[in-house]
Amino acid sequence: MAKHDDTANEAIAAAANAAEKIDHETVVTANDEPEEEVVDTRDAKQVAVDEAKEIFSVVAVALILVMILRTFLFQPFTIPSASMEPNLYEGDYIIVSKWDYGISKYSFPIALPFIKGRIMNHAPTRGDVVVFKLPRDPKVDYIKRVIGLPGDTVQMKKDQLYVNGVVVPATDMGPVDARGFEARYATAYRESLPNGRTHLMQDIVKDGRADDTGEFVVPAGNYFMMGDNRDNSLDSRFSPDDPYEPGVGFVPEENLEGRAVLVLMSWKEGSSLWKPWTWLNFHWNRFFKPLH
Repeated sequence: MAKHDDTANEAIAAAANAAEKIDHETVVTANDEPEEEVVDTRDAKQVAVDEAKEIFSVVAVALILVMILRTFLFQPFTIPSASMEPNLYEGDYIIVSKWDYGISKYSFPIALPFIKGRIMNHAPTRGDVVVFKLPRDPKVDYIKRVIGLPGDTVQMKKDQLYVNGVVVPATDMGPVDARGFEARYATAYRESLPNGRTHLMQDIVKDGRADDTGEFVVPAGNYFMMGDNRDNSLDSRFSPDDPYEPGVGFVPEENLEGRAVLVLMSWKEGSSLWKPWTWLNFHWNRFFKPLH
């Protein structure tokens, strides 16, 4: 009887082991089944359309970001003339802070006529180097230094600048190169404005065409701008109505675009994007030069 029971127990154990083995093999087989391959059912035309949409969305986002950056934060400009020497030279690539003075219709790539005046307006400080739209031709950008504020009187007398009837001190700093002018050298001066700010300016000839002027009274909401290269700058000393050599006149506050803060880099004369061999013709000593 005991032997029979042992035989039965062995048979039951063998059956259980066989069942467990079958279950294990079934699980392994199920887990090892290959995943079903996903097949792209789109035709070539649909694939091209989808790729074009993706590219367009990336470009659109990039353009929006650039527009926001240029409108509200910073914008680059290239200096085309010598009117701001000895602080800015032709070929300088500068960065202009757009948020210093608030927003106007000229803050945007295309002037928006429905924006009147300035939004979040902040008045410039005397001595700021400012990029602005030329009042007589808003398609043109100019860069000059703020000399006269609303209500000020400004005058040049015998080569000397006066603001509100008080002479602006100028310390002789010696000769400098005079680019873009018949004379080879100019005299540099450090000028001290009434608010204590100082900057370099240069004078090429004595008794120049704008070294003696009448008295200018700056209207409300306007500014009087001058170039640092006093004998080679068409600025607020010159009337915009002059038929032979129209100048800037007074600059309305809504024409201000931003404050120049930095010379990022500077190309030498003759450099051009169309001449790859000139791409590295830099004035290396003018990289990252702050403007005052």
